[in-house]
Amino acid sequence: MKKALCALLLSAVAVSLAQAQTIQMKLAHYATESHPGSLAGKMFAEGVDKRTQGKIKIALYPNNALGSPPAVLEQSIRGAVDMALPSQGQLGLHLKKFNCVMLPFIFESYAHADRVIDGPFIAWAASDLEKIGLVFLSNWEWGFRNLTNGKRPVDTPGDVRGLTVRTPPGLPYRAAMEALGAIVATVDFNDLQKALREGVIDAEENPVAVIYSSRIYDVHKHLAMTGHNYNSMVHVINKKVWDKLTPEQQNIIREESVSAGKWMRKAVRDAEAEQIEKMKQGGVQVTYPDRAKFKALMKSAYDRMNASAGEENIKEFVKMVEAEK
Repeated sequence: MKKALCALLLSAVAVSLAQAQTIQMKLAHYATESHPGSLAGKMFAEGVDKRTQGKIKIALYPNNALGSPPAVLEQSIRGAVDMALPSQGQLGLHLKKFNCVMLPFIFESYAHADRVIDGPFIAWAASDLEKIGLVFLSNWEWGFRNLTNGKRPVDTPGDVRGLTVRTPPGLPYRAAMEALGAIVATVDFNDLQKALREGVIDAEENPVAVIYSSRIYDVHKHLAMTGHNYNSMVHVINKKVWDKLTPEQQNIIREESVSAGKWMRKAVRDAEAEQIEKMKQGGVQVTYPDRAKFKALMKSAYDRMNASAGEENIKEFVKMVEAEK
């Protein structure tokens, strides 16, 4: 009897200690510390800390502190990093469906992109993430990508021809620029400013928030609002880590992720006009090319993406896009 009682007490103590134990997590991403992505990360971590009464602590590693975006995603899949914020392009290196989001000129507006990726797309693709050991939490933001250069204004597709353009390593970025006749160079983002200043590359493409927060406009005085690719940060967590959480903890993490993502979307989009105006004041010439003329040249890009995204996947994705217009 006494042995049974002792065993019961020890079991209760063990459960109590386990419940009291603080869970430490790492969230790594590529946004600079001043970018809304980092601010949203802080908001997320603080929200989880408060709602779990300090039981879950999330350490933040912005600005590629734990490695390049593809490397951090690999670490998250393996569980060395608990959470990450890869783009669809980075996820596309592992799962073909995610490359569909990166089709050049596929979305007409932010609202259009939201309807697709928050709705039919993620319902279609989320289960694929679990196959590689990740769980989808929510979509955050990155934005429509636009072109800067130090050579000339870009008003027409012909103005891009011959420019050496830095893109991330993913095919969707390269395919879009090469379809316009650009020479694509892959430069690590941490080395981008140096490459721009030394004239190693003529141009680069990024969302306005990145161009502004990374002060690319200090070197490049031409910004073309091409909006050629759209992608967002995708908040994911390692599945083994996720499965160890209680349902209540899972609910808190997902709700705080959604809240931070909504805040980031609004922050990025609300700030765009002001950031463009400040860059103009700093001597940047901003052009607004006719996107239809650029899109008309994208057949080769779409053909190349059949292999990386899957021809049938692209057909399915285009149906979603058309249905949400």
